[in-house]
Amino acid sequence: MTSILIAEDDETLALTLKDDLELEGYAVEAASDGEVALRLAMAGRFDLIVLDIMLPGRDGFEVCRHLRRSGQQTPIIMLTARAQEADRVMGLELGADDYITKPFSARELRARVKAVLRRTAGDAAPVERFGELEVDVARGEVRRCGAVLDLTPSEFKLLATLVKRRGQVLSRQRLLDEAWGPGTFVTDRVVDTHVANLRKKVEADPSAPVFVVSVRGQGYRFDG
Repeated sequence: MTSILIAEDDETLALTLKDDLELEGYAVEAASDGEVALRLAMAGRFDLIVLDIMLPGRDGFEVCRHLRRSGQQTPIIMLTARAQEADRVMGLELGADDYITKPFSARELRARVKAVLRRTAGDAAPVERFGELEVDVARGEVRRCGAVLDLTPSEFKLLATLVKRRGQVLSRQRLLDEAWGPGTFVTDRVVDTHVANLRKKVEADPSAPVFVVSVRGQGYRFDG
């Protein structure tokens, strides 16, 4: 049975979400503060975490940051009452897989849960090798000659998406949908910025990329 952790300090909302997801056949556990949520999440026994940002103890950003820095790759959907693009980008930069702004319907959350689980189900892939580069999706690592490169969670998701679709031209919108999640409202410039940063880390000469290449007027393609 797929297990989900709900980290939400609003008891009424947490109970509503728990009951609704259990009716869908999920095993659900709830935590009302960030410290408890982090402790439960670190045990690694959940398939998905629904994480509110405004938690007592540790906020959702801190919990997400700690999990990703520790190598915990459990998918995360962040919940927040904030609607600013900067907050959405921060959550995704820290490694969240999706982002829902309150208020939202139970139907929307169910759809997002299914989408994230479906999208991340195939992530445990073998290590892909391209010259001196190794992309290890299961560990969330990129290595050059065995040395781990310091990629942000968003940079890694972007690279993993390109590698998965290598040889295909992916538009900026498709990269947003696949790497950041559908319904993520950030601009195309976010993709361009991450591609530029990614090239600095994985390309021998970022000004003449051989892996992450631009296709004029269309998007980006991974050659390898």
